[in-house]
Amino acid sequence: METKTISIADLEAIDEAAREFAAEMGDYTVFAFYGEMGAGKTTFISALCRVLGVVEDVTNSPSFSIINEYRSDTTAELIYHFDCYRLQDEREAEDIGVEDYFDSGALCLIEWPERIENLLPDDTVTVRIVENPDSHARTLTMEFPED
Repeated sequence: METKTISIADLEAIDEAAREFAAEMGDYTVFAFYGEMGAGKTTFISALCRVLGVVEDVTNSPSFSIINEYRSDTTAELIYHFDCYRLQDEREAEDIGVEDYFDSGALCLIEWPERIENLLPDDTVTVRIVENPDSHARTLTMEFPED
């Protein structure tokens, strides 16, 4: 499995980390973000959306709506931001049509993917965000699926 590690020293470095992440995305469209509560998943996804051309004040956690839709002002690409934290089970995700989103070809950024793991496509990129002990730095690891 190919991996890529990105260090995020502090909040000021997040846009640079998001640019580095975007450069590594390739043709993948589904990204599953794993991390503890407070690890910075939403903050990083917001930075990534900014880098991809989404108007900054549009992005926030979709905790109450489960899915937010954004459009890049640069490329007109659709971006779906999922927050699966409140889902009770995979059936709820199926009811809102997550598999249709994953199959759409649009970029899908998923927080709390462990709630819907059996529904994730085989070509999902796993992203782990970990807060480094004794600092505010984060380490982000991208794990690309086997070809």
